[in-house]
Amino acid sequence: MANVGVRSLVLSVSLACLAFSGSAAPHLRSFSSGSDDFTVHEWGTFTSIANRTGEAVKWNALSGDDDLPGFVEHLNGANFKAGLQGTIRMETPVLYFYSSVPTTAAVHVGFSNGIITEWYPHASHVVPDPSKFVRQNALFHWWHSDGSIEWDSVSIEPDVAPHFQATDRESRYFAARETSAAPLAVTAANGRTQQEKFLFYRGVSAFHLPISAQATADGKVMVRNLGQEPIPAVFLFERRGDRLGYCLGGALDSQVVLDPPDLTSNMDALRRDLEAVLTAQGLHPDEARAMVETWRTSWFEEGTRVFYIVPRVFVDEVLPLVINPAPSQTVRAFVGRMEVITPMTEQAVGKALATRDRPTIEKYGRFLNPILDQLKAENPNRADLLDKELQETYSAALPEPPAR
Repeated sequence: MANVGVRSLVLSVSLACLAFSGSAAPHLRSFSSGSDDFTVHEWGTFTSIANRTGEAVKWNALSGDDDLPGFVEHLNGANFKAGLQGTIRMETPVLYFYSSVPTTAAVHVGFSNGIITEWYPHASHVVPDPSKFVRQNALFHWWHSDGSIEWDSVSIEPDVAPHFQATDRESRYFAARETSAAPLAVTAANGRTQQEKFLFYRGVSAFHLPISAQATADGKVMVRNLGQEPIPAVFLFERRGDRLGYCLGGALDSQVVLDPPDLTSNMDALRRDLEAVLTAQGLHPDEARAMVETWRTSWFEEGTRVFYIVPRVFVDEVLPLVINPAPSQTVRAFVGRMEVITPMTEQAVGKALATRDRPTIEKYGRFLNPILDQLKAENPNRADLLDKELQETYSAALPEPPAR
């Protein structure tokens, strides 16, 4: 499918925030009105994986390596690796603040049927309460209430030279700092001031997504809009080894069938198109670059996936945001990422297991278990064999690197 112009992809969305009752945000402090140029921009990702019918399935969304610096707070400390499954991993929403004068704000974010799992700087309130909800090495039943996080006093300091936390560990987290947003400061529980370029949080949820993505037998992908609002932009991405390709499907009112892309594209073209779509949603160019750079090594890994711009109305429903004083403008640009288990992916994983090809298996990372579940569902007589092949693949020693 030929790529269409980015402008034709974009459907403007309303920037009106949903009302949030006082009872839903009991801890929110009140501050005097901010400056006329007080604005807030946010970006984030909803990650999911589709089953054979195209709907998001539950998976261990917290599996995989911890990619965050050590100073980030977790639901159960730095060792949090609970058996907490969901259909959506809400990844790296960051809130940027812009103001020409120092401003103090209170921030409340609700999370429909969700649990906030990581955040920084220190939050004033997190629901469920981390100290009561989690016990080390426990396996949890799903949380069936709404979660939330609050920062009740965020100092926005446009003229202050910041001293951000640093670490020797590499992390995608730091790319989000490369913007012109004002530095901010929050006082932690120990009385120390924590400075950052944004408010950061992550979580896991089980709300219903506004989209489905179903692989067809001939290698195409049918994408359906399950919500009431148009999907502003959708496109299909595929990577096999060093080759990659993508096709832009435009705005989505109902459904579209996307042909598999030719694997002849390159990362530079993909980044340009993605950044153009994100800036069309209201992000500043440096924010769009920061978002793409943050997810450069994850969004574009092995496999097939659908990316889409989440409608603003949907974001406000599942992730209600209240800021006091109210900004003159609030931009929220969320990218949905839905992994699609295509016949090609099944064949690649099946072949890698049969040949005990561990490097290939590891390319599928945290999505490997859902892929195996689908292979077992389609081939129940081979379920035990697949488990045996996986065990042997990981127990076999990796080949030694060639001598230099």
